[in-house]
Amino acid sequence: MAAMKTIALLAVVSTAVLGTASAATHRVGEPGGAWDLTTDYGVWASSNKFHPGDELIFRHQPGAHNVLEVSKADYDSCNATSPITTLGAGFFTYVALPAVGTRYFICGIPGHCTTTGTGGMKLKIDVVPGSPSSSPAPAMPPPSSAAASARATIGFGLVVLLAAGLMA
Repeated sequence: MAAMKTIALLAVVSTAVLGTASAATHRVGEPGGAWDLTTDYGVWASSNKFHPGDELIFRHQPGAHNVLEVSKADYDSCNATSPITTLGAGFFTYVALPAVGTRYFICGIPGHCTTTGTGGMKLKIDVVPGSPSSSPAPAMPPPSSAAASARATIGFGLVVLLAAGLMA
């Protein structure tokens, strides 16, 4: 009976771990750029597929750039005065993509969104139905976001649950 409990517990834990491990982390602008004035974000976005569960990472210099999520109208006009949310001004900004839909991001520093030649520091992301993408883990410091904290808590909880099941 204990062996059956252990096998069932391992199946549940494996499903949970494999289900969360398949989400993709998209480093905005990479491999050749970042969140900067030289990257063409239209080209970058069109070369990636975004699914619910994926995550964006904006890499940028603090104070030189920021990340604002805006409405379509504000994206089209590069209006940074009424963002949906101000996402960050540090070296890394992490954005979860939990649901299907279109998301719009701009740099709110005056003139950056409208920069000519590259289309400006503005990014339109279409999150489409389907299972999360898969990509290698990012080669950068771990996120300091709530999502990272939740992942760590879930991981710890799974270890405790597994240990409890093996002891029963």
